[in-house]
Amino acid sequence: MARRYDPGRRDRIIDAAIRVVGDQGIAGLSHRSVAAEADVPLGSTTYHFATLDELLVAALRKVTDEPRTGVEGWARALAAPGPGLAGRLTALLGRLVAGDRSRVRLEYELYLAALRRDALAPVAAQWLDACVEVVRAHVGGDAATARALVALIDGLLIQLLLTGRAFDPDEVREAFDRIIGGRDVPACGYGLPQRSRWP
Repeated sequence: MARRYDPGRRDRIIDAAIRVVGDQGIAGLSHRSVAAEADVPLGSTTYHFATLDELLVAALRKVTDEPRTGVEGWARALAAPGPGLAGRLTALLGRLVAGDRSRVRLEYELYLAALRRDALAPVAAQWLDACVEVVRAHVGGDAATARALVALIDGLLIQLLLTGRAFDPDEVREAFDRIIGGRDVPACGYGLPQRSRWP
């Protein structure tokens, strides 16, 4: 029997993989669990993604491209009118952890999986570099300050996810201020790098 044409199946498999990782973690991901979640034959998952690493790469690319939490979301948040860069970064972090934190937890689970899965490392590195480029546009092009701010965001997000602590905007803003010092600049457009530079 000929294979039924289903142009949306690959995307459904990726979405199913994201849900499986969100519910069960990386350890719960298998071609079989994704096929069951996507309601497709097992052979469909291996047809589109020969290995789990290929599937994880596709999932990481998709979650880092989401409007709210992806690179474009960062760019829009920092370009918005606000009380200085520290205030805009604080507002960005607050939105990321507001309400249900499961999506951000999922993103970091995929992001940190790159520590043990070499196939994910280039995608994770591209995402990190793209975030640094977005922030760099708001600190007068100072790459070192931009990297420090992104590292602080990563650290604060991981701490908030691990501890379940409430978000304290005053504490977070003070932390950003310590790095920014007198280098704060007004909002200056998206600062979005070329699309080829990020996942």
